[in-house]
Amino acid sequence: MNAREKILGRIRNAQARANGAAVAAIAPRTEAVASHLALHPRGPLPPHPDNLLARFKECALKLSSDVLETGDRKEVPTLLARYLNERNLPVSGVCWPSLAGLPWSAAGLDMQPRPAKNQDLVGVTGAFCAIAETGTLMLLSGTETPATTSLLPETHVAVLDPRRIVATMEDAWDLLRREYKQPPRAVNFISGPSRTADIEQTVTLGAHGPYRVLLILAPA
Repeated sequence: MNAREKILGRIRNAQARANGAAVAAIAPRTEAVASHLALHPRGPLPPHPDNLLARFKECALKLSSDVLETGDRKEVPTLLARYLNERNLPVSGVCWPSLAGLPWSAAGLDMQPRPAKNQDLVGVTGAFCAIAETGTLMLLSGTETPATTSLLPETHVAVLDPRRIVATMEDAWDLLRREYKQPPRAVNFISGPSRTADIEQTVTLGAHGPYRVLLILAPA
């Protein structure tokens, strides 16, 4: 072993000790947070609606989202093609890899299963869940669920299983904690098209993201 290898070896050993110490130091705090979440009661919440789907659609429409429904997920491309053609919007775009198997080409659409780039005008995603109280989508970032697909295109289309609609944001976080041991790098909440009223208090859509949001409710 030469001098260079000895030096690098000492550095690796020091890093291993430091990483081990860091994990050991964090463990008690992680356990404390988990215990607090498990034992701490929720604060006051509004009454939950009996029909979460109806409440979600009502709130989503108030946020200027468009809502379509189908009982067959294979019909999603047909619904989307009709929506885009009626508005003279592009019939090509990108989608999450999990949606690549839908019959896009049969409906006259060209959807590429990759993250969105600047030139992509339509992005199709799924959603981890949705919140009935506010008409909000909850999306998780990941290699198979790139955040750019919902943020860069002018038109964001979200395919949502109605069974994944929960009552409140608290319920959404509870669902995430139950289903994911390791939280994702980013959690995005989407409540209709991007908007701002910075200039003369006039609401403008598409200021920092999509101009329009289409929600297609379809069982998985």
